[in-house]
Amino acid sequence: MAIPIATALFGAVTASGFVYLLATVTTVSSAAPPVTLMISIGVGLDYSLLIVTRYRQFLADGHDHHDAAGLAAASAGKAALFAGLTVCIALLGLWLVPIPLVQTLGLAAAIGVAVMILAAMTLLPTLLGFAGNKIDRFRLPSKHRDEPVDPEKSFWGRFAHTMARRPWFTMIGGIVVLLALAVPFLRIEFGMPDDSSLPAGLSQRTAFEQMQEGFGNGVNGPLLVVVGIPQDQQGTYTDVLPKLAAVNEAVGALQPAGTVTNIQYSVGPIPNSASTTTAVIYEVIPQTSPDDPATRALVDQLRADLDQATAGTGLEAYVGGQTATLIDLTDLVKTYLPIVIGAVVLGAFVLLVLVFRSILVPLKAALMNLISIGAAYGVVVAVFQWGWGKGAVGLSSTIPIVSFVPLVMFVILFGLSMDYEVFLLSRIREEWDRTGDPRTSVVLGVANTARVITTAALIMIAVFASFVTNQNPTVKLIGFGMAVAVLIDSTIVRMILVPAVMELLGKAAWWFPKWLEWLPHLNVEGPPDLGAVEAGDPPEPPAPDAEPVGAGV
Repeated sequence: MAIPIATALFGAVTASGFVYLLATVTTVSSAAPPVTLMISIGVGLDYSLLIVTRYRQFLADGHDHHDAAGLAAASAGKAALFAGLTVCIALLGLWLVPIPLVQTLGLAAAIGVAVMILAAMTLLPTLLGFAGNKIDRFRLPSKHRDEPVDPEKSFWGRFAHTMARRPWFTMIGGIVVLLALAVPFLRIEFGMPDDSSLPAGLSQRTAFEQMQEGFGNGVNGPLLVVVGIPQDQQGTYTDVLPKLAAVNEAVGALQPAGTVTNIQYSVGPIPNSASTTTAVIYEVIPQTSPDDPATRALVDQLRADLDQATAGTGLEAYVGGQTATLIDLTDLVKTYLPIVIGAVVLGAFVLLVLVFRSILVPLKAALMNLISIGAAYGVVVAVFQWGWGKGAVGLSSTIPIVSFVPLVMFVILFGLSMDYEVFLLSRIREEWDRTGDPRTSVVLGVANTARVITTAALIMIAVFASFVTNQNPTVKLIGFGMAVAVLIDSTIVRMILVPAVMELLGKAAWWFPKWLEWLPHLNVEGPPDLGAVEAGDPPEPPAPDAEPVGAGV
């Protein structure tokens, strides 16, 4: 227990330090440090648990603790390295989006995962060296501890048999559940939560509500209209003012409040200089709050009216401010979301083809991951946007979904799902190569990995769910969404759908066209290289009190 926790905490603190160093050279989102901490702790515990579990298995098989550490690193460690690099590549895919906020968030999270990979490859083996054969010295009591268990007769073995015996019913039932959970995602509304979503009593929320009560809904999100004056028309403010008549009318300046649709009042034009005015600025206060659809309509109307008002005049008018910027950010995310999804899915498909030498297995993995992430999105929309059980996550009101959150969640979750996919399917492939029987390989693969996968998933869910207590609505939303996604992926997808689909595919699952045989083969989690044990020094038989494989995890 102590070794994975120590590795994860050390790596998380180190990763947080790197993120703060990054903030000294560039602007980093305020959500980046907690998101990096959340991801690094989660993957750190995940990877460490996989390696420690395999280390204990090699000890139980009679290997010396030095050899056991090396063999664990060569098998589970290699799988963790591949999964971690996949997560990093997926996170760096956010650089395809030309939004500095999203780019730095992806970079910070990738730094966290990279540090945890390094910790799992260096610090963890060191701690295993200190523990040696005494890693199981302090164990919880169990009357069945010394009894060997046939994997096929274990709980997960019997469960996999049940799923495989009724593959059509299992597959259709699992897909129906995922699609039902994903339905709310079709009604998603992008926006940016304001301070009214913060807990009652905080000074930010109190100030927001008092400003709104005293000056109207739009006072907390004013629009800024900036007009550039061409050089040949510059002069004193008195000279420039007549040329702005059409702009004044478009933004409702110098007119009674309410004469222009959805504008509460407008201040301006304010010159940048009284002697030589090169630009003027208007402050436009909408009648509606920043996340109201009517505010978006107002921004679109203002931009259209300003284009018409400045046509042929040489003036250049722009609508900016925080509210307009967030509207543009949402539009940009909608544009690049399909591009990022396509690039990440294609990259993952190619990597899985290289690993498993199969076409249908990677295709199945990509489709299942997309459906499971869609289900997680649907739950997020139902809770945060529709308000189903919002009190359980600490919300007093519903909030729109931050536009970049689905984008960030996708790259993180798709990368993390690769972790479980590689760990489970590599074991199934190993059993397939040994037995040549589709059902037996699936049952043994699930039976030998389900306990570790579900334990690692529970730890990661606990880590992600702990960030739901964060007062920042964006961090709260990401933490909740990640916890739900891991829960869905590790249960419905890995333990139910994968056995059913693999049973239906049968031998065809491992079909690989001959014309692709030239592709390199990445042996991520195959049988460990027993040559690591010195020749002439075969493994000693297990001690009489040796712990059976997987006990105590």
